[in-house]
Amino acid sequence: MLQNIGVPGLILILIIALVIFGPSKLPEIGRAFGSTLREFKNSTKDLISSDEKDEKTQSK
Repeated sequence: MLQNIGVPGLILILIIALVIFGPSKLPEIGRAFGSTLREFKNSTKDLISSDEKDEKTQSK
């Protein structure tokens, strides 16, 4: 889905976000989005590693 946006689409999204939220809120929103994405990545890594451990114990 995100591969089809391109640079013009990203610029348009940023302009719309700037108009809606204003320049003072954008860094705060970016930090919140980044921390949420980081938590999601860590959770998926934990799930993958626990699945791999389960597969190793079942194969023994």
